[in-house]
Amino acid sequence: MPKLLPLLILLAPTLLQAQELSVIPLWKDGAPGSESRRHEPEQAKDWWVKNIHDPSLTVVEPPKGKANGTAVVICPGGGHRELVFEPEGMEPARYLASLGITAFALKYRLARESGSSYTLDDTRADIQRAMRVVRANAAKFGIDPNRIGVMGWSAGAELAAMVAYPNVAGDPKAPDPIDRVSARPNFQIIVYPGGHGLPLRVGSDAPPLFLLVAMDDQGSAKNSIKLLQAYQRSGASVEAHFIAEGQHAFNMGNRSSFVAIRKWPERMADWLVDRKLASANSAE
Repeated sequence: MPKLLPLLILLAPTLLQAQELSVIPLWKDGAPGSESRRHEPEQAKDWWVKNIHDPSLTVVEPPKGKANGTAVVICPGGGHRELVFEPEGMEPARYLASLGITAFALKYRLARESGSSYTLDDTRADIQRAMRVVRANAAKFGIDPNRIGVMGWSAGAELAAMVAYPNVAGDPKAPDPIDRVSARPNFQIIVYPGGHGLPLRVGSDAPPLFLLVAMDDQGSAKNSIKLLQAYQRSGASVEAHFIAEGQHAFNMGNRSSFVAIRKWPERMADWLVDRKLASANSAE
């Protein structure tokens, strides 16, 4: 037993973190149209998750005493065929939590998974519901309902577009109180975006945007330029980073040989501090 003690001490923070995580189903009785499949197990291996029939939010809260009232719903990419859940869901969630931000990693239904019966309308319902669940439970998590953002990676950026630009105000007559609140984010973080749903025009009230892409990721770079130009024309707030090299799917930068890619999360932290969405000392 004494030989196990050092190992247990080393594992204690990891075990504690795992205990503190909570998972919130977006709908109590299952997503509309998927109720009968909500108990089917998800498929997961290494970095991906598939076979999602009961969309949910995994909550990563900041260390005790560090929360600053900001929240972010994170939409991992994966081409709507799978979710890059660990590298583009949980890793950014932990990073944002280290900045005092309460993070919610979204598992959404996959419209292009082999054999899927879902469409992007189901995906849209998932992200809109996710934003509403977080806003409706703002008091529970110590969140300011006017400081809730969305983060989207690749296909996940298409989800961000589904709530950032259309009219997603709540329905005051909805029987479910969650559906009465707005789904629109107060800010957004977009990394190497897919093209579906990205607008050619945005209003001057478009959510402030942090945009990042590698220029040798040609498809996402073109999408990013179009979105940047839409922001420029409207006068809405945008900060854009076009890194020379890095390709697609560099995640939080840990696997890249390029310094600019490895350090890109620091630029996001700077932007959050400048927007007063994170405190200066939490980003150090």
